[in-house]
Amino acid sequence: MLASNFCTTSLRLQLLCLLCMLFLASASAAIYSAHFCTDQTFYSSDTKFQSNLNTLLSSLVSNSSLPSNSGFHRASVDDIDGRFLCRGDVNATVCHGCVAAAAANITRLCPNDTESYIWYDECTLIYSNSTFNNDDIVPGITLNDEGSTVNSNQDHFNQLLPNLLNSLEGKALESSMGEKKFAAGAVSVTTAQTLYGMAQCEPDSTSGRCEACFRSAIAAIPTCCNGSGGARLLLPICSIRYQLHPFLYNSTMLIPSSEVPWRGSKSTLMIVAIVLPIAILALFLFIGCCWWRRRQRENREDVQDVNDSVRRYLTEEESLHFDLATIEAATDSFSDEMKIGEGGFGAVYKGTFPNGEEIAVKRLSRTSLQGDREFKNEVLLIAQLQHKNLVRLLGFCMERTERILVYEFIQNSSLDHYLFGHEDHGVLDWARRYRIIVGIARGIQYLHEDSRLKVIHRDLKASNVLLDADMNPKISDFGMAKVFHGDQSQENTRTGRVVGTFGYMSPEYAMHGKFSEKSDVFSFGVLVLEILSGKKNTSYYRSHEDNDDLLSFAWKNWIDRTPFQILDPKLRGSYSRNEVQRCIQIALLCVQENPVERPSMATIMLALNAYSVTLGLPRQPASLVRGRVTTERLRHQHDSDQSNSSSIPYSAADSLITEVYPR
Repeated sequence: MLASNFCTTSLRLQLLCLLCMLFLASASAAIYSAHFCTDQTFYSSDTKFQSNLNTLLSSLVSNSSLPSNSGFHRASVDDIDGRFLCRGDVNATVCHGCVAAAAANITRLCPNDTESYIWYDECTLIYSNSTFNNDDIVPGITLNDEGSTVNSNQDHFNQLLPNLLNSLEGKALESSMGEKKFAAGAVSVTTAQTLYGMAQCEPDSTSGRCEACFRSAIAAIPTCCNGSGGARLLLPICSIRYQLHPFLYNSTMLIPSSEVPWRGSKSTLMIVAIVLPIAILALFLFIGCCWWRRRQRENREDVQDVNDSVRRYLTEEESLHFDLATIEAATDSFSDEMKIGEGGFGAVYKGTFPNGEEIAVKRLSRTSLQGDREFKNEVLLIAQLQHKNLVRLLGFCMERTERILVYEFIQNSSLDHYLFGHEDHGVLDWARRYRIIVGIARGIQYLHEDSRLKVIHRDLKASNVLLDADMNPKISDFGMAKVFHGDQSQENTRTGRVVGTFGYMSPEYAMHGKFSEKSDVFSFGVLVLEILSGKKNTSYYRSHEDNDDLLSFAWKNWIDRTPFQILDPKLRGSYSRNEVQRCIQIALLCVQENPVERPSMATIMLALNAYSVTLGLPRQPASLVRGRVTTERLRHQHDSDQSNSSSIPYSAADSLITEVYPR
């Protein structure tokens, strides 16, 4: 009897130890993903703000262990607001462990910051020193699973992915206010590969806010993650995730196939089984016919509308609307042999008209998340923009489901092919690089100041600069461009839909959605540094031993008085030192964090084309790649240099002090 009781007690102790180990494992299993520090305002240590922040974080951690919260809680302490959201499939124990880890690390990663964001695999935690201003999509973090590859046809995967994510978005939005807005599902890619997806939004957000957040996340996929088999898009109130492997704690939460039970007699079931499919088929045929007729009418109206708008800006001899048969004949029915490029929007083909004229055909993908708005925008914009440093539009096609733009064919492809390691394209000597910089500046100045419209490009980068037979640059891809009136430098415009390419975006646009012509100036500065160095900003920091991005690397060499260290080794000392130094200084002025301190394109052109121009002193530039400007590391060097730089007072107005002489 005693032995039996001892064995029973021992077994219970072992089970209790096992449960404790499982609890500790699940509580410490939180996987860090990303963080974002706004770096706008800071608090001092040992102040009331820090005490309130510690109280707030402690309250959030305590509430995360309550199953009644359903993985979400919002709290306030005086002037600090905070909230956490745990992934919809985790239990209270995992949620508590994740929130505890997030609360412990957010103040370490963003020390003394009054507004910070941190994302883990299982939860999100945010705090701010003011009420959250309904900024639901900024900041946005993209985590691309570059190691995940699709074993099947990429086009088939690109069709499945938006269908799955749109379906999960709809399921998540079906929840009422206060309920979990979470959905997960899976779809077979091949017999050996399955695509898993997840969509989640904060329970106390309205369906409209959640839908806008989901739309923004899904729209970013072609830009950030095209060709990847997995990615996570993390926004303040929502997140989207897809992988080619299971990642949920609770696989039973995957959306199953609907099975609706039916009670009734066998004869009733037989009648319903026969009549219902026929009725549904007839209804679908009727709806399909109505949709087809409406689509045909709208397509004719769209073509006529664009034709009428474009006709005002093109001469009678130039082409307008091309029929699809002509374009198919020119591109050999869009054969792979004629394909010369591909992006999130679709593919670009080379074509030849019967008269021997070579063309470039931009074909919008049917599965693209871009639509008619961007297409019409690009047609109407380029038709009104005529400049030697902008790509020339020959015409367009809107027929059936096809949306096609026809451009002049640019022989030498895009600038990135020459800069970033493609040896078969040859080496750009300094004279050509300088001419390309001047040409790009001239084209942007035309967009900002000299055209009949004021145009902000919003996606200026090396792959959107084409080089003709004489290596003259031509700016392309105006699908994201915006037209403005009045003095945009006096008043920034804000958008809820941030588009473009990270690494080239100005900080005010990437973080707050605010843009102006100074946003293009920032992108131009990044592009100049890439032309000088032959390195890509968005990949430079991953390969550099000091984890510097290109902007920080250029700044470090500038204050160390070694500016020529950033030059592409392929130049082999064959360059003009004056021109190189002028370009580096202009680039650093362009990438200033405060847009007011960036020069206009007219001022940049003046500096590039005049011998005697005294440039202002740049400050430390913004750093977008890591999401936070790291100032401490270079502060000592900067302070030691003050004796030489502070003698010339700096202001926005002094960014260029000009004495003009003919070039």
